[in-house]
This record gives sequence, C-alpha cells and structure tokens, in this order.
Amino acid sequence: MSSQLALQQVSVSYGDFPAAVDVSFSLEKGQIGCLLGPSGCGKTTLLRAIAGFEQVTAGTITLNGETISRAGAQLPPERRRVGMVFQDFALFPHLSVQRNIGFGLDAMNREARAQRVREMLALVELEHYANAYPHELSGGQQQRVALARALAPNPEILLLDEPFSSLDSELREQLASEVRELLKRNGVTAILVTHDQNEAFAMADQIALMRQGQVVQLDTPYNLYHNPRSEFVAEFIGQGTIITVSVNASGALNNGLGILDVRDRPWQAGETLRLLVRPDDIEYDELSALSLPVVSKSFRGAHYLYELALPDGQKVPCLTPSHVAINPGESLPVRFNLQHVVVFDDSPSETTPIR
Repeated sequence: MSSQLALQQVSVSYGDFPAAVDVSFSLEKGQIGCLLGPSGCGKTTLLRAIAGFEQVTAGTITLNGETISRAGAQLPPERRRVGMVFQDFALFPHLSVQRNIGFGLDAMNREARAQRVREMLALVELEHYANAYPHELSGGQQQRVALARALAPNPEILLLDEPFSSLDSELREQLASEVRELLKRNGVTAILVTHDQNEAFAMADQIALMRQGQVVQLDTPYNLYHNPRSEFVAEFIGQGTIITVSVNASGALNNGLGILDVRDRPWQAGETLRLLVRPDDIEYDELSALSLPVVSKSFRGAHYLYELALPDGQKVPCLTPSHVAINPGESLPVRFNLQHVVVFDDSPSETTPIR
C-alpha cells in the first residue's frame, strides 16, 4: 500500500542552522500523525515544509505518490491540496461562519459552494451558527469553524499547528478527542503539531517525538509511554522520574524498593541501573511495612499526585485516590510494582533501555 504522505530523509536549514535533520516517516490514508516535542525542536518547521512554506535542503516529501518537495524544487503551497489549521484559527472577524468556511471555494459555482458550506457546517455541528461571527463563538466553536474551513476544499492532508494552544487546559484534551473522532469518521489524513503529550495521546495514531531537529522515537502513544527508547523519551513522556539504584544477582534493589525480574537478564551483584518510575509504579498500601515521607502533594480531583522521598534522598512520584490525604512531612505507606518498570544502564541519557 502506498503512503498518503511520506517524508524521506528530509532536512531543513536556515542558513547554517539545521532546524530539521534526516527526518523520515509516513502516513497511510486516514491515519493521524503527530509531531511532538519541546519548543524549538523542529516540529513546526517540518509542518511548514509539508505545507510548502519552507524549502527542504535534503530529502523528499511525497503526497499521494507525487513529489511535492525536494532540494532545489517544490510545488507551490496553493497547488498541494493541503489544508491547514493555525494556532489562532486565523478566522476573518468581519465574515460570518458560513462565509469563513466558504472563503477558499472560489473555484466552485455559487450553488456548489453553498452546498459544500452546508456539508461542512453539518460536519462540525454548527448549522445553527451559520450567520454568527467569530467573536460570538466560544473558543471550541471557533476551532471547529477553522477545521471546517480547512476541510472544505477536500485537501489530501490536514495540517494542524498547535490548534488547541489558545484554549484552556480542561478543553484541550476533550477537543482533541472530538477532532480525532471527526477526522476518523471522514477518513481524513492529518498531522498534529503540539508540545502537549495529552493532546498527542488523545488524537494521534503514531507520534514522532522530536529533539533538536531529529526524530528520537517514532511509535504509537502506548509504546512511547511504556517502551521509551532513551532517557529523553522516558522523561518527556508521562510524569515519571529516573532514579539510580544498585541491584544484586537476584534482582533485589539496594534501597528496599523490591525485586526486578531476572529471567531476561541476570543482574550482576552491585550493578548500577537507572529506573524509570511512573506514578502508577508506586501504589498506596495501608498495610505495607514501607512508608516514605511526603515531600509535596498536588490535588488532581479524583487523585493526589505525591512526591515521596527515598532513604537516599532521591524522589519518586505516587498517585493515590483523593481520599488518601497525607500532609507533607508525614509518611505514606506504599509498595512498589516493578513488573513493568523500564530499566536503563547507568550511562549517558541517550542510551537505549535494557528491558
């Protein structure tokens, strides 16, 4: 099966500065991808290169089998059949919702354009707001208008550049899930750019996690969380903490946290490892003989997120039901669940995990 979108060893530079380096990934028709990473990692540069706003300095970008970018030559943005939703939605304040949606449909006759606008209004469930103006809509409604306008010309791919960043945090994940459902229902291929992993997890089928212009792991949301390939991935994804521990040949940790599974690899006595500890790896257990002092806690509605101190001073997270309320300075009885813990060699942060 040929890919709807394919980037092969794509690089983009601004003068001598490499903004994106040797990036390769592909999307099948109807898949939703995500470029995820911290500010300045190159994700928006890649999105702009796909849209045709930036020239590639190496590699190729193909869309539905057609090469749209290569070093020294590229198809103009207006000929790419690419839809784009921007951070600020870029709606025209003086135009009604229906006129905003129909803005890019000048090639259609009047009747066809009106029909397409009606279809898009129904798609995003804004039929009753056709004559409203952007300032009369909520942030979520404005986002749906921007989405409808981008989809109206029936693009080959939809690009979403931090489309939820102007909305409050409680609304972002909800809208990401709603947009995913809408795109999936209509078989739209899309790429989301975000620095927010919750948005990425709620929306994407596969995620390219970027750092300093390079893709450090291309994977499903599940694998990024549970099987990070480097300490950078482990620390960026989730609320985990990496701690340093010693282990004996039986897998027992020196600080009493528990025993690692030794079936895959027998540990050497005194071997030093680095463990990725997620909040769900440490479980509240009122009958446990192990209690750790609470350094801080954060109320999360149904849960408390605690920071606990180990005997050697290292700190680990713990998630408990919100009825478990322990104050800083007091101790929380816990047990460690090491069944799914990710273990790294005690070496530089870019090493791969050993299990």
